[in-house]
Amino acid sequence: MSDVVYLAPEEIPKKWYNILPDLPEPLPEPRDPEGEESRIDLLPKIFLKTALKQEFSKRRWIRIPDEVLEMYMHIYRPRPLVRARRLEKFLKTDILG
Repeated sequence: MSDVVYLAPEEIPKKWYNILPDLPEPLPEPRDPEGEESRIDLLPKIFLKTALKQEFSKRRWIRIPDEVLEMYMHIYRPRPLVRARRLEKFLKTDILG
């Protein structure tokens, strides 16, 4: 069995999976280091508002914008998927053997 999977353009997922809703407990709120300038306040200056909204979303599935899907085609997506066997072993989710 090969560990590399090639997707045809029509097989590219249309949604991103967000693991946050499936964690056993919520992640702690972001905190700034004590006595330093707020890094959290800098986030809107570094990232697009849409990216921050997605990053902190509680939704399990987030639709990939059409513009991003189109860019995937121009940058030679889809790249092959490579099975993460060590991660599967660590998570004890190796269902395919």
